[in-house]
Amino acid sequence: MSDGTRPQVEIYTDGGCEPNPGPGGYGVVLLHPKKRAEASGGFRLTTNNRMEIFAAIKGLEMLKQPCRVTLYSDSQYLVKAMTEGWVANWKRKNWWRTNKERPENVDLWKRLDVLCQTHQVEFRWVKGHAGNPENERCDQLSMAALRQPNLPADEGYENKPEDEGPRPGLQEGEPCRKCLTPVIKRNGRWKPGRDHYYEYHLFCPKCQTAYHVEEAKRFVEEPPSLF
Repeated sequence: MSDGTRPQVEIYTDGGCEPNPGPGGYGVVLLHPKKRAEASGGFRLTTNNRMEIFAAIKGLEMLKQPCRVTLYSDSQYLVKAMTEGWVANWKRKNWWRTNKERPENVDLWKRLDVLCQTHQVEFRWVKGHAGNPENERCDQLSMAALRQPNLPADEGYENKPEDEGPRPGLQEGEPCRKCLTPVIKRNGRWKPGRDHYYEYHLFCPKCQTAYHVEEAKRFVEEPPSLF
């Protein structure tokens, strides 16, 4: 379906917690050419930022076909992450923020990114509590939702996914963390005066970056006869 034939819709979203972290809720208002729809829900323990992202996910999941979407949110965290390239950069780095840390809420950013591949989405920031009727309605929906009894668990928050742990070591053939060129294995060597050496390391043939591999670290009591 070409962009010109996709329905044009507007989605307003909001999310919040009381306190933060604490019980959280989200609210969505969808304005389609043929109808208006609302959605809301909550979790027993989560964060403001997670609810803002989740609201955007829920809004896009309500669409039954690829659409051109203008999504309004009063969360600068959400809007800046999508418009200033934060999420695109994390994705390019295989969902790592730094060499050792995932971005926070990576489980939700992945879901949102997939939806943005289906729909053409423009994210726009709106000032909260400033009289915008649809933004105010989303706030009402999210606040009502978080006060409901027997809220479910936000599994991504309460049971942190394993892939949010420390970054595993680079493997041969994986992309360099600087230029994305596949790294190759090179033999290491012992240097006089050191109590250890690396049997091999990983090396980028393009940008010349070398990566130590902890599994290849060897300690020596006597200088190796082969060096």
